[in-house]
Amino acid sequence: MDGPSGTGKTTVARTLADRLGAGYLDTGAMYRAITLAALRSGIDVADADAVTTAAKAAELEVGTDPNTPVALLDGGDVAAEIRGDAVTSAVSAVAAVPAVRDLLVDQQRRIIAGVLADVGGIVVEGRDIGTVVAPDAPLKIFLTASANVRAARRLAQDSAAGRESNHVDVLRSVDRRDRLDSTRATNPMRPAYDAVEFDTTDLGVEGVVTSLCELAEQRGILAGRGTTS
Repeated sequence: MDGPSGTGKTTVARTLADRLGAGYLDTGAMYRAITLAALRSGIDVADADAVTTAAKAAELEVGTDPNTPVALLDGGDVAAEIRGDAVTSAVSAVAAVPAVRDLLVDQQRRIIAGVLADVGGIVVEGRDIGTVVAPDAPLKIFLTASANVRAARRLAQDSAAGRESNHVDVLRSVDRRDRLDSTRATNPMRPAYDAVEFDTTDLGVEGVVTSLCELAEQRGILAGRGTTS
């Protein structure tokens, strides 16, 4: 499941994974954790070599249970810290470093293989899942929504987390992140050629999840698995 921030990707992916009894992987959290590692080391995130060194030295662990997502960096829980403004402002630069992408894509593929062997299914969210990380996935989704709606959703998330922000600044941040992620030289964000695109501007989470469950069933992905209510 790919798409820009504010499309409901994380909520939809976690809800869908829980509904299907599948594992869950937030690849964005991995890039954010590496960004935090770079910031903690005091390096310039525009220095690709230094960022790569920080990424290779970082001990990163992410959970795959949709109900208890975990993000650990060097043994410490960073699930809240990686959503802060400092990381959000720097993550696109870190995610654009080819060596970092190679490192994390390799980790992501190993995690996916392990979960598939263990529980038989996984919902993976990010920005290059259908095009790079799992190009053979039986169902690829690309979520979209208007910039204003995405900014409003981000603002609500910030408010709920106690982070101060305003609509204008958040909208600028959304536009900037979209531009950087879609124009980077390595693995730019774009729909896979065979992805199903969902515009979530006027759709609630339940409507999107229900539609995705129906798609999964149509493609035989749920054969022998069933769903939970």
